[in-house]
Amino acid sequence: MQKTKNSYKKSGVNIDLANEFVKHISKISKKNVKKRKAPQQINNIGAFGSLYDLSKSKIKDPVIVSSTDGVGTKLELANKFKKFDTIGIDLVAMCVNDLIVQGAKPLFFLDYMAIGKINLKKMKLIIKGIMKGCNISECQLAGGETAEMPGVYEKNKFDLAGFSVGIASKRKLLTKSNVKNHDIILGIPSNGLHSNGFSLLRNILKKRKINKKLEKQILKPTKIYVKEILNLVNRRLISSAAHITGGGLIENISRSVPNNLSINIDLKKIKTLKIFKWLKKNNVSDSEMLRTFNCGIGFCVILKRKNVNKIKKFFTNEFKPYEIGYISNSKSKVNLFNKIQW
Repeated sequence: MQKTKNSYKKSGVNIDLANEFVKHISKISKKNVKKRKAPQQINNIGAFGSLYDLSKSKIKDPVIVSSTDGVGTKLELANKFKKFDTIGIDLVAMCVNDLIVQGAKPLFFLDYMAIGKINLKKMKLIIKGIMKGCNISECQLAGGETAEMPGVYEKNKFDLAGFSVGIASKRKLLTKSNVKNHDIILGIPSNGLHSNGFSLLRNILKKRKINKKLEKQILKPTKIYVKEILNLVNRRLISSAAHITGGGLIENISRSVPNNLSINIDLKKIKTLKIFKWLKKNNVSDSEMLRTFNCGIGFCVILKRKNVNKIKKFFTNEFKPYEIGYISNSKSKVNLFNKIQW
């Protein structure tokens, strides 16, 4: 009896399915480029490298800005609730929100998808979300990598990483050196957990049940702040910015303020959402909440007081910025006042 020959497919890697997935991405990417009428975008999905025509850029003194990120263990809850069409929005958001902290306009995005076994239905839903995130950010899905890795990932497990590139005018870059004494700190609301703190949340969910309304909030995709922030950058209305991710409010604002100045935050002014109030009830301290979750503020801008009222027209009511603190010359790097009202 003749022995069955070894093959890559029998080892758990299906090249044909992977090629089918690449064709699907290329097809929807071409449609998207035509729909957006963006001549600088060159559809090159499936090639060895991704292309973008910078000659169409009208930005003077251009600086390229890059960012890479993932969505952490929010993936585990996407698997648990079988909700895959929005996790791609999270992936794009985590990258492009970092770009705009520098004042950069996102140009293109690449994704890395690692999976135990290719599941076209699941992967197409993930790409659908990535494409939607790119559209919200007005950038191109330029390429990526799909890796089927049996033995590294279990059959239904997967991981995502994103990489984004943006462009900024050197004269309009947002840097900590722009921040001055007496500047105002505004908090821009989040729409939920975004993509941080999910390991703690998952640990709580092992012991506690959550109602259906809050369950929906858990997988709500991260808010993308690109349009609003670039409107402020182009009008030179803000000095510095911070994307509130891992490390929470205090650690992230600290990254955007020079060491010789102090951050003063009135915690009582923070408007928390119901999901954070529920988390707080599960024996989590205030300091742990502030360091793990955004607690209701997804992004911050630092600006001169004279510009505070000028920027509000660029935001919808849901994401209207509000004052949470100020910059001073005091000895302590961070001064916190009052307590969050949970």
